[in-house]
Amino acid sequence: MKKILGRFLASIGRFFWRLFNIGIPLKVVLILILLVGGGSFWLTRSKMLEKVGGKEDYDEAMRYIEIKDAVQEHYIDEADRSRMGQSAASAMIAGLGDKWSYFMTPDEYKSYKLSSANEYSGIGMSISKEENGYFRVISVNPGSAAANAGVSAGMILTDVDGESIRDLSEDQARTLIRSRLNGVFTLGVNGGTPLEVDCSRTHESAVNYRKEKTDAGYVQIYNFEAGSADEAIAAIEKLLDQNIVALCIDLRGNAGGLASETQKLLDYLLPAGTLFYTADRKGNEEEARSDSMCIQLPMVVLINGETYAEAEVFAACMQEYQWATLFGETTTGSTRDQETIELSDGSAIRLSTKSYLTPNRVDISTQGGVVPDMILYNSDPSTAGTTQGTTGGEQGTASVSSDEQLMAALTFLSKSTA
Repeated sequence: MKKILGRFLASIGRFFWRLFNIGIPLKVVLILILLVGGGSFWLTRSKMLEKVGGKEDYDEAMRYIEIKDAVQEHYIDEADRSRMGQSAASAMIAGLGDKWSYFMTPDEYKSYKLSSANEYSGIGMSISKEENGYFRVISVNPGSAAANAGVSAGMILTDVDGESIRDLSEDQARTLIRSRLNGVFTLGVNGGTPLEVDCSRTHESAVNYRKEKTDAGYVQIYNFEAGSADEAIAAIEKLLDQNIVALCIDLRGNAGGLASETQKLLDYLLPAGTLFYTADRKGNEEEARSDSMCIQLPMVVLINGETYAEAEVFAACMQEYQWATLFGETTTGSTRDQETIELSDGSAIRLSTKSYLTPNRVDISTQGGVVPDMILYNSDPSTAGTTQGTTGGEQGTASVSSDEQLMAALTFLSKSTA
């Protein structure tokens, strides 16, 4: 090493000796050195600024380093650098003020992926995204729809019903598979023939319905997952055949699901027009519309603090069309679509990237949820939807249920049809 350093210094010496011997003044040499050195400095700085995204990002990065150095130099105890970095990342996302966006450490993200991979109820398989863009099957539950179709651990899945999943994120792949959960679909397997997965036998209905003794139809929708719209429409059609005079749609505890299912049911109920929009930060919008066919009955929609996402969109749309009166409690305000972005160290951020807008372009999330027309609370929240049928009477009251929100809704509908 000493020999190499010596040779390097000797080379520099010979370089300057030659410069002086060809008659270049010392002043010029110094100017050249300053120009070269300064140019290198600014070039390096420009490259750094470009790499971190600009001067503001550079200043923020330097501030973080300055704080870290100050802690290491002055803090009385030994600092955990990894924990400090993760806390800083978490605070950055928390600083957005969006309770649906959050940071996950590498360990938390691993747990999240395992959990989300197992959310395919009715299919019974866990998958993870590979570097080539496709998805590898990690495990298959015995007796599940996936197992019955011949899916096994280690298989590489390439498409769903012929639609490639190579360029999809885990969230997008999950949504695509969820949209097939109520029926039969095919999974493309790398190097093999497509496998037919039958989820129809394990599909649980998302709808409960009955005719009340007040002649109102009651339809409870547990979620807006695949098939829920068709089930709700079929339930309403059966109630119409029983000559109902009003309709109560119960969305309390509905966790949402697929926008396509929400659109389908709204299209069935409402006249022609815009149902809702999905918009990204750049202002790109997708519009969901309804045709002219509709159901014209007095309607109430029940909502509460456990009504989420697409169910909130449904309620807001019915309210803005003045097609139904909303009873119950303000909803969650969870009407933003999240995307998981994996970071280079194995951590990840769950980030809101799209928002639902009502027909009047109201962002439900920024409003804090959908506010009902009639705010009512149940003394016992566990009684929601427990009525077995009303006793009738001119007030439309019931003696068999303590679901006060539902009883108020039925009373309101009885007066509307009187």
